[in-house]
Amino acid sequence: MSRPFITTVVLLVCFVFTAFQCDEEEYPDYDTELAELNELKTQIETLAGTSECNDDTMCMFIAFGSKPCGGPWSYLVYSTSINMVELENLVAIYNEKENLFNEKWGIASDCAMAQQPTSMTCENNTCVAVY
Repeated sequence: MSRPFITTVVLLVCFVFTAFQCDEEEYPDYDTELAELNELKTQIETLAGTSECNDDTMCMFIAFGSKPCGGPWSYLVYSTSINMVELENLVAIYNEKENLFNEKWGIASDCAMAQQPTSMTCENNTCVAVY
């Protein structure tokens, strides 16, 4: 084989690899939106995690998350010892944002329904769901 032919083939191969290389951030909006959802989820779980139950408080639960097939991913357990209005507002915002995220990005999941607690109990100053 001639040297110009080999040089041409090598250059062509390099061009093909360059032309079809993947971008590291193919979907930057996806990554940003997912990070925002995760940050909000952590904030909500932290707030709910600070709640304590005792004789003066009541245990509660709220539907948390938005499955693509409908319904929540789970139920968040908390007590009335925290700012319930703040928690309920944050959960409503999170659920709506996750629903929009799922629709925008075509997210799929199983369509199993999360089991809702039948009651709540207070164990060691922590609310526990009973199923």
